[in-house]
Amino acid sequence: MKKWKVLSINTEFSSEDKVIKELYNLRKISDKEKFINPSVSDLNIENTLISKKEIKKTINRIEKAIKNNEKIIVLGDYDVDGICASSILWETIYSKYKNVFPYIPDRFSEGYGISKKTIDNLLKKHPDTKLIITVDNGIVASRPIKYAKEKSVDVIITDHHLAGDKLPEAYAIVHTTELCGAGVAWMLASKLQFETDERINEKLELAALATVTDLVPLTGFNRIILKLGLNELRKTKRVGLLELLKLARIDNKNLGVYEIGYIIGPRLNASGRLEHAMESLRLICSSDKEYVKNAALLLENTNRRRQQMVIDSFQHAKLSLMTKNTNKIILISHESYSEGVIGLISSKLVEHFYKPAITISLKEKISKGSARSINGVNIVELLRSVSGTLSEVGGHPMAAGFSLETERIEEFYLALNKEAEKIPDSLFERELKVDMEIPPSLITESLYRKIQEFSPFGMGNPEPVFLSKKMKIVSYKKIGNDGSHLKILVKNGDKIMEAIGFRMGEIELEEKKEADLVFTIDMNTWFDKKTLQLKLKDINF
Repeated sequence: MKKWKVLSINTEFSSEDKVIKELYNLRKISDKEKFINPSVSDLNIENTLISKKEIKKTINRIEKAIKNNEKIIVLGDYDVDGICASSILWETIYSKYKNVFPYIPDRFSEGYGISKKTIDNLLKKHPDTKLIITVDNGIVASRPIKYAKEKSVDVIITDHHLAGDKLPEAYAIVHTTELCGAGVAWMLASKLQFETDERINEKLELAALATVTDLVPLTGFNRIILKLGLNELRKTKRVGLLELLKLARIDNKNLGVYEIGYIIGPRLNASGRLEHAMESLRLICSSDKEYVKNAALLLENTNRRRQQMVIDSFQHAKLSLMTKNTNKIILISHESYSEGVIGLISSKLVEHFYKPAITISLKEKISKGSARSINGVNIVELLRSVSGTLSEVGGHPMAAGFSLETERIEEFYLALNKEAEKIPDSLFERELKVDMEIPPSLITESLYRKIQEFSPFGMGNPEPVFLSKKMKIVSYKKIGNDGSHLKILVKNGDKIMEAIGFRMGEIELEEKKEADLVFTIDMNTWFDKKTLQLKLKDINF
């Protein structure tokens, strides 16, 4: 059982309307109409913290490049955010000017973002490049950008990662931490005005994909981008995305946050993790139906390979940590861990141990690390506190990446463990946030429909969680091939309701007549039949 934290101090809810009103209060939503029905006009750049001055400089430099027929490179990253950001900006500029090319570095030979090696490789392929526009990277790349300047190449940064103490000396910097990288790219694309409003708005589908997969909070502009972008995704004309959805057996009309985060996102990410992310970018941008069939199948197979690698590496990491998991941060390294999946290994370690986790792919000279965190621990700041032991570090409060000299790993471990000891013990207790306690009689289809007004749900805008005490248990059974899930029938007035607890099969309910349940309210669809059900978060007797 987790520690339950009930957010509402009100314990008397006599109607659905009072429940909904309290949900608006808890989420600090004042303008309900704008929250439920946002429009593209709400996406004004003023509230994103992006500098208008830098946007103007960026637009002027792009227009100058077009006027002088200079080659422009849109330089992205190899994750979904970077791929989508690259697609948005490259397509927008290409609609007016053909001398523009996308470039995504190879994870294994070039590393992340704009680097000296990337610039050298890029200039070998495109020797007449005069302007590089980064998307989803560049905000901490001071030395590479200085190197580009020495090569007579201007660099415009568009990024959303945390800036360092000193900004790079780029031609212009379009930056905010309020959006994902594709959100920033969409904002710039909309200001360029190279395409019709309709075409620009269609590109919100790509920004929506990135918003979910990059785990940015679904509040403010991000919620608007996702809500509008989901509408575009559900009617997408991109043949590559349609082929990917077809292979995954997803009807695009029913596409939601879960399908993006757990089914489509991992497939688009797979090429950048194990092969080259240009495959995913081509899939998104291509109109060649025969090509995208082969590309989608390649991503499908690559993703399966990625899944097995993560399973094997996680099991290895977990076994390795069994006898030495005593510190406040998990640090593990091995030469068998592919740098393409170390972030996923760290995520699984956090889920299992509930501690910040760092996984390092060991190499002969320079090793790569990926970190994931828990609520309350800013992992990128923690890494920067020992930056003297690292070559490069960048990321977000909950996820970061870095490189270091292999011979300094032990020094890094000791320094980071020392800093991690400052983390308060209270942060390591798993906490389950519950919106409010409600009587079982309020659990109705009507309440379910009203709750859906708050969707799409995700980080920063979680699905409402409720507590109902002393619910009557009619029966229970373990389900799934290995009995790892739990199905309970509970009595709600004169009705019997189903409650499903995923990965809760170890809970024994023999002789239990009632229980306190924490849950979300869900609608189970089986063929054409829809039935209200509870998705269990926790149980207490």
